[in-house]
Amino acid sequence: MKKNFPQMETINEASKISGLAKYRIRQMVLQNKVKYVRAGKKYLINIESLIEYLNQGEITNSEVDTSKSNVRKVGV
Repeated sequence: MKKNFPQMETINEASKISGLAKYRIRQMVLQNKVKYVRAGKKYLINIESLIEYLNQGEITNSEVDTSKSNVRKVGV
């Protein structure tokens, strides 16, 4: 049985792969825009998550389809 693990790379490697500056990737991590794990002092970025974010951009609340969810809006 073969298991697929996500490709995890450091900020430096993610920068080389994506062509983005290291500080920009670090900002995405700190703003929780991409999936990551901490390994000591280093952040390991999920490359698939980074690619998905770069292709789709940021999803805003107005773009989320709530018609199929069980959550309803409550007036304040």
